Amino acid sequence: MELWRGRTSATTNLALVAVVLAAMVEISAGQGLVPGVMIFGDSVVDAGNNNNLATLVRADFPPYGRDFLQHKPTGRFCNGKLATDFTVENLGFTSYPPAYLSNEAAGTNLLNGANFASAASGYLNSTANLYHAIPLAQQVQYYKEYQSKVETIAGREKARTLFSGSIYILSAGNSDFIQNYYVNPMLSASYTPDQFSELLAKSFTNFVQNVYDLGARRVGVTSLPPMGCLPAAIALFGGGNNGCVTRLNNDAVTFNKKINTAAASLRRSRPDLRLVVFDIYKPLLDLIDNPGSSGFFESKRACCGTGTIETSLLCNTRTLGTCSNATEYVFWDSFHPSEAANRVLSDALLLQGIDLIS
Repeated sequence: MELWRGRTSATTNLALVAVVLAAMVEISAGQGLVPGVMIFGDSVVDAGNNNNLATLVRADFPPYGRDFLQHKPTGRFCNGKLATDFTVENLGFTSYPPAYLSNEAAGTNLLNGANFASAASGYLNSTANLYHAIPLAQQVQYYKEYQSKVETIAGREKARTLFSGSIYILSAGNSDFIQNYYVNPMLSASYTPDQFSELLAKSFTNFVQNVYDLGARRVGVTSLPPMGCLPAAIALFGGGNNGCVTRLNNDAVTFNKKINTAAASLRRSRPDLRLVVFDIYKPLLDLIDNPGSSGFFESKRACCGTGTIETSLLCNTRTLGTCSNATEYVFWDSFHPSEAANRVLSDALLLQGIDLIS
């Protein structure tokens, strides 16, 4: 009973915040707190763009999506909703920004934003290229293409209101480290973790400058999570131990400091830019260290398969051991949070991002 109360309390607090925000701006049913949401980045926020690519990094098959709407896979790397899905709901929208490469990304469906994210993408174009994903630079090019489509549909004035008033969300960096830096001897020999973090921070700055020049004024970027606590990271880099890999977590902390510094510099140079760095590190680490306080049972092993290495193609209907109730697990597969964990993480996104809404 106490576990259920913990999760109910968190959900209730979030609902109260959403109600207060709705009252502040006097929104009506189905109308968002902002004109739209634009989403960029990696598998944490990809809503199905990789379904249409010649890549092995995809999630358009069961058991992915088993707890999503209609219990069907959509390309989301989760059993259900992503943290950004909950965020979109909390902002008052009744539908999610469509994956830009999907058939749904057409006509009036584009008027509340779009999702340009691609699993295995990162701050570095080379990271995405390794896995035939969509590089961040190409995601921005798709966004420019999207702007032209919206102007044609809605007219220039309404389009500019959408572009300037929307919230832009970026999730990146995880793949740069885990799927590139740590497994690429040439890259790790060329840069220390500190230098590599600096390289990524410069790419972050370029991204913000680019979308700012295209009209963005409300930008939120997620920090790196405690990478050393991801089940796959423990399996691959933990040396047989079951605890979080300290050096990976330290690298995440180093990067997060650099991106906060870069964000502060961008805000100083652009007074009309609202830029928030969402701290995902602490909320996720809290779930991992104290799962019971939020109603979870397992935080070191994922739901899918053995819970250690299964993700993407390795997490499938023939994978043995997959749990029956993902609400008890912090992680759905070895890299990605479960829907239940995403709901909790979205609380942090909303509470930290008040400045993007008010």
